[in-house]
Amino acid sequence: MIQKLIRKIRETGAPICAGLDPMLSYIPEHITKKAFEEKGATPEGAAEAVWQFNKAIIDAVWDLIPSVKPQIAMYEQFGIPGLTVYEKTVRYCQEKGLIVIGDAKRGDIGSTSAAYAAGHLGAVQIGGKEFTAFGTDMVTVNPYLGTDGVKPFVDACNQYDKGIFVLVKTSNPSSGEFQDRLIDGKPLYEHVADKVMEWGAMSMDGEWSNVGAVVGATYPEMISRLRNIMPHTFFLVPGYGAQGGTAEDLKRAFDKDGIGAVVNSSRGIIAAWKKDSYSQFGAENFAQASRQAVIDMIKDIQSVF
Repeated sequence: MIQKLIRKIRETGAPICAGLDPMLSYIPEHITKKAFEEKGATPEGAAEAVWQFNKAIIDAVWDLIPSVKPQIAMYEQFGIPGLTVYEKTVRYCQEKGLIVIGDAKRGDIGSTSAAYAAGHLGAVQIGGKEFTAFGTDMVTVNPYLGTDGVKPFVDACNQYDKGIFVLVKTSNPSSGEFQDRLIDGKPLYEHVADKVMEWGAMSMDGEWSNVGAVVGATYPEMISRLRNIMPHTFFLVPGYGAQGGTAEDLKRAFDKDGIGAVVNSSRGIIAAWKKDSYSQFGAENFAQASRQAVIDMIKDIQSVF
């Protein structure tokens, strides 16, 4: 799977992932109003608004980028209607040729992780037949439970040609409370990086592994250190834009050929229409604002190489 992502990045010239993390506050009023008229001011109505919002943005940007990252929590908050829209979003993006990274941060004891892996990456056996649930191409994984919690996902990568991104050094302000604590003379995130290398060796796809790492753009000095520790690990880099990460900060995640990472932007793309710099588009043309935000992000990242 990681080679497929690399090919898409090379084809588009855009090492970018658009985060499809919709909040109702990001959705223009004319979208929510119509959805509520059809389905009520209910979880069903909210889910419909999210779907129409997502679809318009996907239609506007799919040809510019290699991948998207829907955050499942933004859909789960609306219950079953929201999860239905999550699945529809995954399928629609794949129909457009996009690689879908499900931001689910799953990870548990072995049997539970196996079920998560089946639901998000693989398939489940029912009555002698195999059925796919969400069917994302890649998924984010929490390593806190160790190898028991991660290996089922690695097995799914190998069986179904999928990929994962393991949380190593996340972009949020309090990440250091645990991740930066020194253990045997080095921070915890470096211990996790060592395990990612070990797990990654179980699922190589050329010189890169299907087992990637989440490394936040908000900690550039740590990006450099982790790139040295994990030379064959692809990085998913959140924190660009709204969280303060810059193109200059994240260039250390890439190799000399500009390969090795995919940079996520969520609010900066899907809520671009609300920013002063894109106000000329207005709420009616929110999707075109998202397209321009992607074009500007591509230029910004390419400028550091």
